[in-house]
Amino acid sequence: MESIGKYKVIREAGRGATATVYLCENPENGEQVAVKLVRFDQSSEGQWNRRIRKLFATEGKVGQVLDHPNIVKVFDTVIEEDQAYIVMEFLQGDALDQFVTFDKLLPVHQVVGIIFKCCLALDHAFKQGVVHRDIKPANIMMVGDEDVKITDFGLALDISKKSEADSTFIMGVGSPAYMSPEQIKGYPLNQKTDLYSLGVVLYQLLTGRLPFRAKHQAQLVYKIINADAPPASQLNPNVPTTMDRIIQKALEKDLYSRYKNGAEMAKDLSAVRYQILDDNYVPMDTRRFEALRKLGFFVEFEDVEIWEALRISKWREIDPDTVLMKEGEEDTAFGILVTGEVEVSLSGKRLGTIGAGECVGETAYLNTAMPRRSSTVVTLTRVTYLEVNPAALALASEECLEHFRQGLVAAVVRRLALANESLAIHAEDAKVAAQVDKLELELEPLDEAWKRG
Repeated sequence: MESIGKYKVIREAGRGATATVYLCENPENGEQVAVKLVRFDQSSEGQWNRRIRKLFATEGKVGQVLDHPNIVKVFDTVIEEDQAYIVMEFLQGDALDQFVTFDKLLPVHQVVGIIFKCCLALDHAFKQGVVHRDIKPANIMMVGDEDVKITDFGLALDISKKSEADSTFIMGVGSPAYMSPEQIKGYPLNQKTDLYSLGVVLYQLLTGRLPFRAKHQAQLVYKIINADAPPASQLNPNVPTTMDRIIQKALEKDLYSRYKNGAEMAKDLSAVRYQILDDNYVPMDTRRFEALRKLGFFVEFEDVEIWEALRISKWREIDPDTVLMKEGEEDTAFGILVTGEVEVSLSGKRLGTIGAGECVGETAYLNTAMPRRSSTVVTLTRVTYLEVNPAALALASEECLEHFRQGLVAAVVRRLALANESLAIHAEDAKVAAQVDKLELELEPLDEAWKRG
C-alpha cells in the first residue's frame, strides 16, 4: 500500500483484530502520523460493518473535542464505502500491558507518576462530556520514561446525549477484568467508572496481577461485585501501605465512596509520590524465580504466584550435616528443596532421601489438630531451601495458597503410596476371598413392560 487518502504510507506499525495501524507522512507539512485503517468486507454482516463505522466515527468525534497532553491527538477521520481511517499523532513507545507481569514491573514511583497523569487526562475528558469506558493497560501508551497517552476512545460514551439510542452506548463494552460493578450491571455511567478501571490498572502495575481473577467469567463478575481485593502492599513489599487506601477508594463498589473525579485521585497520588525514595529502586533479581520455575512443585503455579511465593518465604543456604527439622517439635513451617539432598529419619531409622523439588515438613502444616514434626530431616549436602511460614502464607492470594495446598497434599499422597509399597514387601500374605461372579442383566423392551404394567 503506497497511500491512504492523501497520506503516504511509510510502513506498517501495528495490527489488531479489526484494524491496522500505519506510519504515514502528511504531504502538507511532512510530519509523521499514525493512520488506523479498517477495510469493510462486503461479504461480512452489515451489522458488523455498521458497528465498526460507528466506533470510528465516535473515536474521530471525541478526538476533535479532547485536547490534553496525555490524550492522543486525532487530526482527521474519514469514513468511506469500503474503508475507514483515523489520522492520529504517531507515538513511539510501549503500551502499559508490557509492564503488568511481576518480572517486568516498573518502579513504584514511575507507576504513580503515570497514573497521576491519566487521572488528569480522564478529568479533562469528563469535563468535555466524555467517558472512555475501556480503560486498560493496552489502551495507555508510555512515551519516554513517564509521558503517557490514553488512546482508543472508540467505545467512549457521550454523556451529554439525552437517550442511549442516540449515543454510542453498547451493552457489555469494555474488558471484563477492568469493568466497574455498575458497568457490569448496565447502570448509567459517569467518570467514576473510568476511575475504577484506572484503579485496576494501578493495582496491576504495582503487583503484577489483577485485583480480581477467576477461571470463569461468571465467577469474575461475582468477585468484582462482591469481593475485596488483597492489599497491594501485601503482594509487593515496595508498595507503601498508604497506597492501599488510594486503591481501595478507587475500587469502591459504592459510587458515593469512590473518588468523585480524577483531580481528587491525582491529589492523593501526588502525596504518596513524594513519600517514595526513587533512588532506592533496585531492579528485580530473576535468578531465584528461574530456579523455582524449573521445580516440579511449582509446575501448576502461574509466574505471578511464584513471585508471590518468593515474597512470603525465606531463601536459605544451609551447610551439610545440619538438622532442618526434629521429630516431636511443635512447628508448622515447611519448605521446598531448591537444590541439594536431605535425609528423613524416624526414631533413628532412615526412611529415605529427598532431593530438589520436594517439600519437607508438610505433615505438621497440614495436620492442624496435632502440629508436630513426624520425622527428623538432616542435610546430606549443601542445600538451597525455600522456607515457608504459615502466617505469611495465610496473607497470600487465594490462588497462590490453593496451589501450595494442592502441592503439599499431592506430596503426602505420593509418599503414603510409597510407604504402603514398602510395607507390602515385609507383610504377611493377604487372605484370598472368593470372587463374586458378575451378573449380566438384560433390559426388557419398554413397550413390553408397559403392556404388563
